[in-house]
Amino acid sequence: MVFIHCPHIFYRYIQLFLRVLSLFSTTVLISGCALIQPSSNSLSDNQAPNLLLDNDMSELSTSAASNQGTESKPQSDVLADEPTDLWQRMRDQYQLDSDLENGPIRAQLNWFKKHQGYINRVSLRAERYLYFIMEQIDTRDMPGEIALLPIVESAFDPFAYSHGRAAGVWQFIPSTGHVYGMNQTWWYDGRRDIRLSTIGALKFLKGLSREFKGDWMLALAAYNSGAGTVRKAIRKNKRKGLPTDFWSLSLPKETRDYVPKLIALAKLIGEPEKYGITVPFIENKPYFAVVDTGSQMDLSQAAVMAGVDLEEIYKLNPQYNQWATSPNGPHEILVPIESKAQIEDQLAQISPAERIKWQRYKVKSGDSLISIAKRFHTTPDALKQVNPIQGSLLRIGDMLLIPTAFNNLASYTFSAKNRKTAKQGRTKGPAGSSKISHRVQSGDSFWSLSKEHKVSVRSIARWNGMAPKDPLIPGQNLVIWSKTNNTWNKQNREIIRKVRYRVRNGDSLHRIANKFNVRVKDIQRWNQIKNRKYLQPGDQLILYVDVTQSG
Repeated sequence: MVFIHCPHIFYRYIQLFLRVLSLFSTTVLISGCALIQPSSNSLSDNQAPNLLLDNDMSELSTSAASNQGTESKPQSDVLADEPTDLWQRMRDQYQLDSDLENGPIRAQLNWFKKHQGYINRVSLRAERYLYFIMEQIDTRDMPGEIALLPIVESAFDPFAYSHGRAAGVWQFIPSTGHVYGMNQTWWYDGRRDIRLSTIGALKFLKGLSREFKGDWMLALAAYNSGAGTVRKAIRKNKRKGLPTDFWSLSLPKETRDYVPKLIALAKLIGEPEKYGITVPFIENKPYFAVVDTGSQMDLSQAAVMAGVDLEEIYKLNPQYNQWATSPNGPHEILVPIESKAQIEDQLAQISPAERIKWQRYKVKSGDSLISIAKRFHTTPDALKQVNPIQGSLLRIGDMLLIPTAFNNLASYTFSAKNRKTAKQGRTKGPAGSSKISHRVQSGDSFWSLSKEHKVSVRSIARWNGMAPKDPLIPGQNLVIWSKTNNTWNKQNREIIRKVRYRVRNGDSLHRIANKFNVRVKDIQRWNQIKNRKYLQPGDQLILYVDVTQSG
């Protein structure tokens, strides 16, 4: 059961009264203070808490979202004493126990207090999204502290990607994202869509709070580690006759830190002066508006029409992985609210065909839909949409229309490929390591590369903006800070090639070393061969060969 301060409830009822009065001219009688009761629609232990708990997902469809919650409210609907500071609006919505004090909370508070720069960065990122989040929290009568959860999850970085394959400010994994209609394609990842992901996260959290009978601490723990993990910990404590509150449960370390971090942030934002920090002002008004493009659109053109930088378009629309919106929809973009009229006026003056650039291509021998799509940085489905192609059959001499970017692809700095390239360029390896570029070959895996270069799987994934469970695709380029082969790697790096050699009858380490002009001990080190005098036909060896000198 969650108690809310009576003045706040009275304030919310007054708001509701004035709005209903203005719409229906109906006299409404409101009396006293209210106690918010948890919903009677609780879930049993084996029900999934994230499915269809209420009807609020109707606000957004998977293909095109409505403008609800993004437009300015009519002036008559805004009370004169409504906070101008979005942080204050959040504080007014606090429902969790702000008096909690313990070691884990103090440890998190001490870190935040010493990092004013971090508070500034997350506030700058939050500015684009926080109003929408607070509107959705208001609609659901949820604790205002929940709006701080994206700081814990992702530091409000819309492009955040974790080692567990979680993406976006709310950090949805692929499977849970699909449950909430967050489709994931080459063009589009709904987990980074600020509206879809916010509504999905709040639905998930609201369901968890019902399952755990209004205990938000347990609901937050379940959001991090899974409801099953929390239920298991509760059952274990019950068997031992121990308390079953969050602080008494045996949970994963990440989860034990997760809830205290949110409580510490709520304290910090609640009383910044007390902790010696400053929280940058964020105006309590909508930041973005929704624009229906009606068709696929180049993001650089959207930026020009809206009169903003391309970076701003990407940060408001981080769900778009490439240089344009998805050809299959949603056919919409978010723009700063003051840019909406300008871009809609310009869109009305051009046809859908002019919203991306088109190139004509004549099919040649050896071409396929996949190879052509890859060459022009699009997808086979996009080609099928605009060309009379039956199945995947192409005929030599056919002319295809290819959707292409207006600008050089390198200028789309926040596309998935360019973000990855930037990440690879910023990486730094451990002492004694050497940076190499590795082109993925068939049979490569994170595990095999980690063994080969004596580094961890997680390190290779992190250097390349990936997760350890992501698939490696032949031809893909990876950056690896190798702890092996430093001598050969520093000399003639541009002519060293990785070779896979299959051992034949009569081969020996010495014979192979002579053939490729390498040393026996290098072959042994590259392949972790210890105390083996003989090779077996069919064995596969990894060799690093100077191709200008090998025999």
